[in-house]
Amino acid sequence: MIDFGLSMLAGPPKGQISRWLPDLDASLPHFDGFFRSLWMTDHFFWDDDPTYEAWTVLSFAAARWPQFEIGPIVLGQSYRNPALLAKMASTLQVLTGGRLIMAIGAGWKEDEYRAYDYPFPSAGVRVEQLEDTLEIFKRLWTQPGKVNYQGKHYHLVDAYCEPKPNPMIPILVGGGGNKTTLLAAKYAEMWNLPDAGYTAYFDRVKVLHGHCEAIGRDPKSIRLTWFGRLAVGKTEAEAQALGGGKWTKDNAFVGTPMQVVEQMGAFIKGGVDYFMLEVLGLPNPDVIGMTLDVLSTLRGIKP
Repeated sequence: MIDFGLSMLAGPPKGQISRWLPDLDASLPHFDGFFRSLWMTDHFFWDDDPTYEAWTVLSFAAARWPQFEIGPIVLGQSYRNPALLAKMASTLQVLTGGRLIMAIGAGWKEDEYRAYDYPFPSAGVRVEQLEDTLEIFKRLWTQPGKVNYQGKHYHLVDAYCEPKPNPMIPILVGGGGNKTTLLAAKYAEMWNLPDAGYTAYFDRVKVLHGHCEAIGRDPKSIRLTWFGRLAVGKTEAEAQALGGGKWTKDNAFVGTPMQVVEQMGAFIKGGVDYFMLEVLGLPNPDVIGMTLDVLSTLRGIKP
């Protein structure tokens, strides 16, 4: 089964604050039965463009559109205390009836850390922090009573997390580094590499699967997911215009419906079965129609 999710825009267009919600309300009914989930990136700003905070948006989206699962794509682990984040996630999982996917990575956008006065340690330290975070998640979500943990960077002392999430929250680890993919092999049900072309993506899949085999885990037990932009147009030039020169076939799915089906179909045949797509051009009716054509066709492709 191939699943699709819609990545909501990080914020409204500059100077058009009122558009974000109406555009989603106009678009989503067309995709009932096609998009399984709604996603939100976790960033504080992109220059001076309006940017919404991810967890606030996810809580809002869970209530407004109860037919969808929800998830961040992906959380920066050091933006929030990991024990508090585990508690937030457990609460949202219970209140939504089990619709949360916890997607998390090590964090990378240094200007955000500096601007908001967060420490920005080395990549190696951030990955160690991510491992502590994942361990805290697992312990707080599963262990009864008081929970203790002494990690390299984060600790728990007689911590409670009640109620427990039910059902258990699936974990998605995002990132392609060797250490990050090892953490995915150890802790995750899903793995994601954003904005990646075919060769770059499947090079990292080989690394992930190598880690799985080294620790005795079936590589097929981790879902391969892809996050990025979809720019579909009546002509290739029209699709490229939607990408604005930033999103191309090297880091997105760009082209006519037939071209996009070919691009995404190659990923499906390689084992990807979940796409989180930021569809450029919504709520344009032509974009909606062409996107539906693409998703309908892709459902018939076998991995």
